[in-house]
Amino acid sequence: MKTMIRKIDEINIDKQVIQEAGEILKDGGLVAFPTETVYGLGADALNEEAAAKTYAAKGRPSDNPLIVHIAELEALKKIAEKIPLSAIRLAESFWPGPLTMIFDKSEAVPYGTTGGLNTVAVRMPNNEIARELIRAAGGYVSAPSANTSGRPSPTTAEHVREDLDGKIDMILDGGSVEIGLESTILDMTVIPPMILRPGAITAEMMEPVIGNVSIDETVMGKETEQAPKAPGMKYRHYAPKAKLLIVEGNIKEEVLAIRQLCYEGMRNGKKVGIIATSETLRYYTNGVIKNIGSRENEKTIARNLYAVLREFDEAGVDIIFSESFAVGGIGSAIMNRLEKAAGHLCISAAKVAGRQKYRRIVFVSDTDTCRGPMAAELLRQKELYQEYVIDSRGMVVLFPEPVNQKAEAVMKSAQMTMAGHTAEAFSESEIDAEILLLTMNESQKKKISAEYGEDIAVYTMTEFVGDDGEILNPYGKPLSSYGECMKKLSGLIDKLTEKLNSFTKK
Repeated sequence: MKTMIRKIDEINIDKQVIQEAGEILKDGGLVAFPTETVYGLGADALNEEAAAKTYAAKGRPSDNPLIVHIAELEALKKIAEKIPLSAIRLAESFWPGPLTMIFDKSEAVPYGTTGGLNTVAVRMPNNEIARELIRAAGGYVSAPSANTSGRPSPTTAEHVREDLDGKIDMILDGGSVEIGLESTILDMTVIPPMILRPGAITAEMMEPVIGNVSIDETVMGKETEQAPKAPGMKYRHYAPKAKLLIVEGNIKEEVLAIRQLCYEGMRNGKKVGIIATSETLRYYTNGVIKNIGSRENEKTIARNLYAVLREFDEAGVDIIFSESFAVGGIGSAIMNRLEKAAGHLCISAAKVAGRQKYRRIVFVSDTDTCRGPMAAELLRQKELYQEYVIDSRGMVVLFPEPVNQKAEAVMKSAQMTMAGHTAEAFSESEIDAEILLLTMNESQKKKISAEYGEDIAVYTMTEFVGDDGEILNPYGKPLSSYGECMKKLSGLIDKLTEKLNSFTKK
């Protein structure tokens, strides 16, 4: 089958294209089309054979119900029974829009559309292309997300083409969607009405209209063996090809844990992806990093979620680590989709972060032009089981100067360089429980302890690794003395590497 792709503008809709797509649906074919949430895969909702084609094209389990899309409120009467007044009030407030309501179905709706259930899910999309298509198709269009079942939902026509090219008749390309997450699903067959899938329309928005709204406890819970009453609620869904894990904790713990998990994954030969936000992006240094949006405007996160998951597929990552998001408002919908995509695989950020004793190592010397930067560069070359920020500082730095030329010469002889280093003075910013300070001699250690307190983690290098003596300053001596200094430092760095790695199991 050749899939036709037709460009269409919501502001200036091509009636001929809509008519062509409508005839395909009337004839039992499949047409993908944009809504404000995600792209839907349209079929005649009252045609059981069309429903079967939908399941086949998507590779979707047949017990996963389809949502029937309508364009007029009056159309609800034909397909739903026992429509409560509260549903009419919600429709008047939120239709057209990203709200799906579940009712007892009428005989007009085949069980193929409802996944064998006696209920029907209905919504009226807030996209003029979608509503015009529904009208052209006869008024009732079933439309799950237009993607291969289990994959991230499509938010552009290109996403649809990637998954369904050659499997469906037509794609209406109306550009990127507005919201990016599927509609809220509200079960109107129970009292009080119950949210089965969170979305952009929240309980807080509905309760002023109809009173109390409950939320299904399994929304943020584990997989179930029961037949789903709402689409996308049973099987692993919205998933990228790579394994996805959600790291949960406060934001600082999450960033630190993800940095460590990313470092460990890369050390083990994995290509790692990170889902970050505008607020945390700068704190990540390794891996394929994607900015999903801003925590200050969670609508941007919702809009970008599926596109970002698909971008990781294009990047060919092996594993993805994601920050978590606040459960409340649209954040509940974001976390619901993330948890489904991850198959409910979550990691405690505090537990991961607690595995690492130090996160930054600072070598302290006199002027930060020789021994300190040499030690830092030697350690950067080592295979460390954990990620460390490795720096050097000087106790007496009058101005930012480059490293000593003789020190650079001996490092170059060992295929290393400190060419980009500039001396920097030791300051209070180096005092933290997660920072290990290693001095070249006892006097530097005592000076830091005296000024900042005895309980900070400051040691001489030799003391920390269980060696004797101090690291002599080769300044003013021949090149051979710099070579001897580097040799001494190299031996100590070997021992330091072993000790640091002993803090974490390989």
